[in-house]
Amino acid sequence: MSVARKRAHHGVRYLGLGFRVVLFLALLALVRVVLRIHNDSLGDGSESSKEITFRVPKVAFLFLARSNLPLDFVWDTFFKNAESEKFSIYVHSKPGFVFDASTTKSTFFYDRQLKNSVKVIWGGSTMIEAERLLLKSALVDPANQRFVLLSDSCVPLYKFTYIYNYLMASRKSFVDIFLDKKEGRYNPKMASIITKQKWRKGSQWIALVRKHAEVVVSDKTVFRVFKKYCKRLLGTEFTRMHRIKAIFQMESGDCIPDEHYVQTLFSSIDHVNYEMEHRTEWCKCNSSEVPCFLFARKFSRGAGMRILFDGVVGAFDSGSMRLGF
Repeated sequence: MSVARKRAHHGVRYLGLGFRVVLFLALLALVRVVLRIHNDSLGDGSESSKEITFRVPKVAFLFLARSNLPLDFVWDTFFKNAESEKFSIYVHSKPGFVFDASTTKSTFFYDRQLKNSVKVIWGGSTMIEAERLLLKSALVDPANQRFVLLSDSCVPLYKFTYIYNYLMASRKSFVDIFLDKKEGRYNPKMASIITKQKWRKGSQWIALVRKHAEVVVSDKTVFRVFKKYCKRLLGTEFTRMHRIKAIFQMESGDCIPDEHYVQTLFSSIDHVNYEMEHRTEWCKCNSSEVPCFLFARKFSRGAGMRILFDGVVGAFDSGSMRLGF
């Protein structure tokens, strides 16, 4: 072999060896990165891993109010007897309404109003729009794992600890849902998106797990259909002739969106499972019978005071209560 060919041959050998060294070092660096990611996922004592591992799940209380909360003094005692890291509060009120010392007796509600609230008209799609806004705001906090929708006339029927444990013990949402064959609110024009077989009715006041809250917020199709075809025929907005014409043309069957939206949405989605009974009240948690209702509606201020003095929601200090408004 000539000297020139030997040199060329050695050059190729040296080049091959250098390439293998570089490749080995690159693989070694990759292994170190993978091991570091694995160790981080197990928890290396850093602050970020602690936050992920030990975060306390919260219940988001979502209040749908006309303006203020007339029973805020009941909720004040309820939240005072709770662990602050286990709950969060969101209020949808009329645009521009602010919760502060001049509008509420409870500091728990200070500045808890949504900044993007809409004007709500009873029987209109704005009712479910407000509901979706509350859920969307609460979903921003990843610690919120249960979402309870409440009206401004709602009160809790138990102490916070009982309600918290009740909700957290179940992996299911609590939604009143049934098929009412007598009502004529379904609009055939919905059929391309919502079939009559999927049309459902129930109470607006629900408690959702996080994945179902995300379903409601991400929905665009069913909500759009409701805005167009499910409308309350209010006497102040419709003359008698308009009402007759609307019903005749099946533009609306005097529909109330908030009594149908979530129920129909869930019945229309394949990956959401729900149980139904024939309006028989039954509730179980982990195979044990439990009360069906955690909250009640349409309480007067006097009834709210009775709840406080009876100690239903926890220890109550009557001397610290501020009256007025």
